Amino acid sequence: MTLTGVEAGERAGNVGIDLDHISKRFGDHVVLDDVSLHVAPGTVTALIGPSGAGKSTFLRCINLLERPDSGTIRVAGHTIEPGKEIRSRDLAALRSTVGMVFQSFNLFPHMSVLDNISFPQQNVLKRTKSEANDRSMQLLERVGLPEKADQFPTRCSGGQQQRIAIARALALDPSIMLFDEPTSAIDPEIGLEVLAVMRELAAEGMTMIVVTHEMQFARDVSDTLVVMADCRIIERGNPREIMSEPTQARTRQFLRAVLER
Repeated sequence: MTLTGVEAGERAGNVGIDLDHISKRFGDHVVLDDVSLHVAPGTVTALIGPSGAGKSTFLRCINLLERPDSGTIRVAGHTIEPGKEIRSRDLAALRSTVGMVFQSFNLFPHMSVLDNISFPQQNVLKRTKSEANDRSMQLLERVGLPEKADQFPTRCSGGQQQRIAIARALALDPSIMLFDEPTSAIDPEIGLEVLAVMRELAAEGMTMIVVTHEMQFARDVSDTLVVMADCRIIERGNPREIMSEPTQARTRQFLRAVLER
């Protein structure tokens, strides 16, 4: 694959994403089948659909945690397409511009909360320990957890760990945030804390793609709703319109199953 665009350390302003004809296989198993999507700068796109639809893989292709087999990705000044290997500094530049939050937190259990947030800054942005710690404390204040700085992640609840993971992603000053079902591994009531932080980011104009089963968040916060099934996008548009009058039978089937539980 080749990647061209801004060098490490540069930051796009308010940037969008263009994904054209993305396909991905694992052996003989098709995971993404000719998927295209445009995400306008400063907007929130919610990605919903049944398990196995390819949503998480699609998200992971954007920052190259998975390498698409074909298609073109344009994100934050970078163009990614099949070809040569990517230089490590270009990959680091991409991933510092595109933050990602996973459903399983992925915090380092042997590091304090503060170090979890500071370490990537020192490693990727080359900030000093003092600079990184100052930024980390600002972000812990933002997500409402400054008192957790010296604790280890295992001493925090699931909702607190996910908010720490969001702070860690924000510490690299991304222009885009990707969320892969960030509330699926935590209690629904505690998940409201995480959703509140995400709502704040959306209100501030952060470009976001959110894979979610939180239908209220998808309807009320996202600008665009995208429905995936069978490794393809089957419907996209205004969230309220799709949820009230979906045009595809597969969308109706999925929404009925989710909303009537």
